[in-house]
Amino acid sequence: MANQNHNQNQRKQKEDFDLKETTPNINAGRVISGDRLPITFDLVEQMKFLFARVVRANDLPETGKSDTCNPFVEVKLGSFVGTTRVFEKISNPEWNQVFAFSKERIQEQVLEIVVKEKDPVADYPYVIGRVAFTISDIPMRVPPDSPLAPQWYKLEGQNMVKLDQGELMVSVWMGTQADESFPDAWHSDATTTSVENITYTRSKVYISPRLWYLRVNVIQAQDLLLKGNSEIFIQGVLGNLALRSRPMKINPNPVWNEDLMFVSAEPFDESLLLSVEQGQGNSNKHENLGSCVIHLKDVEKRIDATPTASVWYNLQKPKELEGKEEVKFSTRLHLRISLDGGYHVLDEATHYSSDLRPSSKYLNKPSIGVLELGILNAVGLSPMKKDRTDAYCVAKYGSKWVRTRTIVDILSPRWNEQYTWEVYDPCTVITIVVFDNGHLHGGGKNNVGGKNGDGGVDKRIGKVRIRLSTLESDRIYTHSYPLINLHTQGAKKMGEIQLAVRFSCPSLLNVLQTYAQPLLPKMHYICPLSMFQIDSLRNQAAAITILRFRRAEPPLSKEVVEFMLDMRSNVWSMRRGRAQFYRIASLLSGFVSIVKLIEEIHSWKNSVTTIGGYSIFCFFNYKPGAILPLTFTFLLLNGIWQYRIRPRYPSHMDIKLSHADTATTEELEEEFDPFPTKFSGGNLHKRYDRLRGISGRVLVVMGDLATQGERVHSLISWRDPRAMALFLIFCLIAAILTYFILFRYILFISVTYVLRPPRLRFDMPAFPQNFLRRMPAKSDGML
Repeated sequence: MANQNHNQNQRKQKEDFDLKETTPNINAGRVISGDRLPITFDLVEQMKFLFARVVRANDLPETGKSDTCNPFVEVKLGSFVGTTRVFEKISNPEWNQVFAFSKERIQEQVLEIVVKEKDPVADYPYVIGRVAFTISDIPMRVPPDSPLAPQWYKLEGQNMVKLDQGELMVSVWMGTQADESFPDAWHSDATTTSVENITYTRSKVYISPRLWYLRVNVIQAQDLLLKGNSEIFIQGVLGNLALRSRPMKINPNPVWNEDLMFVSAEPFDESLLLSVEQGQGNSNKHENLGSCVIHLKDVEKRIDATPTASVWYNLQKPKELEGKEEVKFSTRLHLRISLDGGYHVLDEATHYSSDLRPSSKYLNKPSIGVLELGILNAVGLSPMKKDRTDAYCVAKYGSKWVRTRTIVDILSPRWNEQYTWEVYDPCTVITIVVFDNGHLHGGGKNNVGGKNGDGGVDKRIGKVRIRLSTLESDRIYTHSYPLINLHTQGAKKMGEIQLAVRFSCPSLLNVLQTYAQPLLPKMHYICPLSMFQIDSLRNQAAAITILRFRRAEPPLSKEVVEFMLDMRSNVWSMRRGRAQFYRIASLLSGFVSIVKLIEEIHSWKNSVTTIGGYSIFCFFNYKPGAILPLTFTFLLLNGIWQYRIRPRYPSHMDIKLSHADTATTEELEEEFDPFPTKFSGGNLHKRYDRLRGISGRVLVVMGDLATQGERVHSLISWRDPRAMALFLIFCLIAAILTYFILFRYILFISVTYVLRPPRLRFDMPAFPQNFLRRMPAKSDGML
């Protein structure tokens, strides 16, 4: 009985975390009279809203005890009330605000728009007048129809009599989420939100800043006025970041020839501060020997590996030498500075990057397709604060981030919002995350940092990643994805999100050509960056993006951007280490099976197997030219056989692949321990952090090794149908060629090509390497 219950729990857990295909009521693919329906949002369910635009008022009377008019408007539909801002001491205010009421929640037959006056003397507002509309008489408007023209309406009193003074210009219509007024409207789904925090509930589109690498090549310094016998180094400061060169021994003319790499964002309105410092490089106690300021707008831009001209910069006197005329100050610094636009500034992990284009617009290639994402709804969300959840979604692909509107106090929200991206490379990943809005109900500006709980922090609910190369062209994928949240108590399913995804490419040839091209821009191979530089620059890029999005309205918080970019993906974790180990072990299982089979043949455990294996050996020994044709034929037939069991759904977060279901509490506490650690202990503190840093790099190497092996395996798994088709065509051609060409000729040509002189080699990766790097791997499903 216990085993039966255990098996039932395992089946239930497997079912709960599985991807489920859905059939939403969307208009995509519906055809009437041979034509597709002309609906803008065809990947989401159509939702109807009642829109009311309050434009302005004219000649409002003064009804309060004060001598001035302080008007505002309330838009009332049953229990839902939307309020405009208050204008003080004006009788002709202009609001131009839109209010949206979901038709599903409409229970009244009359929409009432009431003009009120806020009296500073009285505790309650005075009613100036009202305008009422019957719901059944409101017209329907669907884009691309032009907006409904607002009209002037005479205000009515309490007894339904027209007032002699006062008019209100409004327009009222029924529409859908495709209406252009929808994103900036006040929504009835956010009625419990205070007016000052209503901006945090709106849907918005954010664009990441265009980032460039700033390369500062420090060549040498000249005529330094040294003080003491301590070491000399160069310090560069850009914004809030300071980088230092390696320390040099005491020398009035030191030579470094070292690169300091920064990340800068357009427009280049910052300045770089470079200074020569003398002191201990690992401490903050050092003296300034001279400095100079370089404006980034004056720095030369380059898009290839051609080095820029070196320049001598005269350094300014340090403060302690200013005013001393007897001291001759002629210190100079020899630099080569450039803004490198030939790189792609990595802000995401390379395994699931959403953009691979270089920084410079001149190197960008035309798009090859369009990605459409419909965010429909979520089901069964876990309460995030006191039996309530204020959920919204953030999706990122390339430089475009989208944020849906926040649905307040609902555990099964319906967004039904659709977004579109241009695609430049199919081997990219879109990331969708569901968050709980922590800036509402007193959790915003007045409670930043969570002084009264966790206010002001947007908590993550779950993440979904979808690799575009695993999607068939023009096919609509409608699935319900599990939302899995990993915390110190373990992995928990927080609900499900229903998405509709479509990847359209007008030219299949353009898509196939990308598989033969390098994954990253040319500069990454001609002038490669070290792993240390990539990690440092990625953190800089994330910091710049966080600062930019903080200044947006509504802002994207730091925790949202960091989780979207997976900033803790390279931190050591026993759970991640175990997951990567088993990924490698599963790849080596085939090799282990071959070794076991050879051992069985050697030990004569099965006479038929031994005799059959020896017969095959004799055949290939007699006809070695048949090895390659039969190998490619086997791969061809195996690929055709695997077609019938090919995956028919996108990848999703796999709890078993990530070993999130077997992680212990102690391992999870270590994984969520901040860096540096919160534990104390002197030398133990430093050694533990150092060990975690090294282990994090080992973890990245393990992940890279597993990813490479999985990419090889994906050649016959139909995860990428286009690449699989190309590989099968190659196998067919190779099987034919190797049948007619002798094996020794093929071996001779191959070895000669591999051992060719360096002058005959190319700097760019070869076609097979480019093709293999574009293959999908299981890293997309890692938590």
